[in-house]
Amino acid sequence: MSVDVEVGETHQRSLSRTATAIKDLHPGYFAFVMATGIISTGTFALGPSWLSRVLLVLASIGLVVLSAALVLRLALFRSSVVADIQAPERVFGFFTIVAGIDVLGVRFEIAGHPVVTAILATLAGLVWFILTYGVPGSLLLGRRRESVLGGVNGSWFTWVVATQSLSIAASALTPVWPSQSGLLAPVAVGLWSVGLMLYLVLVSIVMLRWLTVPMTPATLGPPYWILMGATAITVLAGARFLALPSDLPVRQATAGVVEGFSFVLWAFGTWWVPLLIVLGLWRHIRRHWPLTYEPTLWSMVFPLGMYAVATWTFGKVAHLTFMAPIGRFMLWVAIAAWAAVAVGFLVRLTGRSSRPASATPETSAATGTD
Repeated sequence: MSVDVEVGETHQRSLSRTATAIKDLHPGYFAFVMATGIISTGTFALGPSWLSRVLLVLASIGLVVLSAALVLRLALFRSSVVADIQAPERVFGFFTIVAGIDVLGVRFEIAGHPVVTAILATLAGLVWFILTYGVPGSLLLGRRRESVLGGVNGSWFTWVVATQSLSIAASALTPVWPSQSGLLAPVAVGLWSVGLMLYLVLVSIVMLRWLTVPMTPATLGPPYWILMGATAITVLAGARFLALPSDLPVRQATAGVVEGFSFVLWAFGTWWVPLLIVLGLWRHIRRHWPLTYEPTLWSMVFPLGMYAVATWTFGKVAHLTFMAPIGRFMLWVAIAAWAAVAVGFLVRLTGRSSRPASATPETSAATGTD
């Protein structure tokens, strides 16, 4: 009897932990799919190929699991979702859903499965349309007196990332369905243009926030790496568009602008890297912020992988040979970062599974083992 009771209690604790994880699911957790998918894309092109296949499987599993968790969260814990939507520091994390779907979809196109890409891109486009008007609308019309400036952080740039991921998907599908190139190619460069303008607007807002709101270790988190990741994916979107047939009218009309701005953004993204490293050192060494696993760390891995792929791809399209070794080196940096964050996740997951039943949320928060 005691064994049955113990098994029942263990099962109950497991269900409780699962429910808590779903309720507290971070809006930006789809950055895991983004990071894993883009490194899979990079290793597909540069090797090792076995790692690319493994990461593709992991990214696909991650998308399925996170999508199921999101659906359950919407069904069972709607108030938690509403709270995230009303929080300017968290709401833009929902754009990682769009980017994660598209990054994985483009990886399937590279592997020779364009139908999967088209299905995922259509789904991502619908989510993007809802978020791209719903999120700023809620911030503009849903607030009362308080300013949202204090909630500005790097996660806002996932709006740019999501937009450019759709541009990449449109460019990827253009050669597959040449009969639709008259629609897909303008959509690709149109979304690229929207993403570019969004980046310019958001980087101005972030600079304003940095200069007017006190900086703390808590607010200066890993999502700020998306400042660089947004430039990188804009460069990749530009490179994928420039790789389209040169006889397309929209390419003839815009190729010079796209190539010029892509190089400017690549240089600006490269400029960001040392500054982001300095800010990270200030956070963890000068201000002694603990370096432990947090879901937003995937938002740091993704920019590293995207920078590597974007640098290599744009260098190939623009015939800038000096970019190839930079892309290869940064890909291995991204792989190392992915492995380190994955180990941190497994350690946190193991610690959570072995937590005593008597542990309460309050004691967990006090010990940092949430």
